[in-house]
Amino acid sequence: MTVRAACADDAPAIAAIWAPIIRDTVITFYPHIRTAEEVAAMIAGRQAAGHAFLVAERAGAILGFASYSQFRAGPGYVHSMEHTVNLAPEARGHGTGAALMRAIEDHAARAGHHALIGAVTACNAGSLAFHRRLGFAEVGRIPGAGWKFGRFHDLVLVHKQPRARPSAGS
Repeated sequence: MTVRAACADDAPAIAAIWAPIIRDTVITFYPHIRTAEEVAAMIAGRQAAGHAFLVAERAGAILGFASYSQFRAGPGYVHSMEHTVNLAPEARGHGTGAALMRAIEDHAARAGHHALIGAVTACNAGSLAFHRRLGFAEVGRIPGAGWKFGRFHDLVLVHKQPRARPSAGS
């Protein structure tokens, strides 16, 4: 498996991974399926801002993606990044998500960012456990912060200060 920067050609595969997550779950509160064109624009925008948008790939197939962007607007949050990581069902439980998150952390640390923040739906026990395993701490819960499928959902904020790992040659 290779983790690399995403490119516009990856957008259809990323959109295909994202579609059932958006359509069928409360993992994200985003209500509309993202098109390949929207994903390509997101990739370009995040990379132009100096933020990461990465994919995990094996034998030419995209297994998942991870990205980050500024947590909230304004100069006071310029070093606080919110991340996302999503995997194809067949990639879950094989270390793909952890590899993507390590790469995101390294990118954020090298870019001088102070905080990585995840906003996780409280009922997403798998994501909460994933973040705990990677050293994220729960720092807050917001009751009823999200709305999807006709009801409100609680949101859990998790936090970690990224530290770049030495490269193989160091």
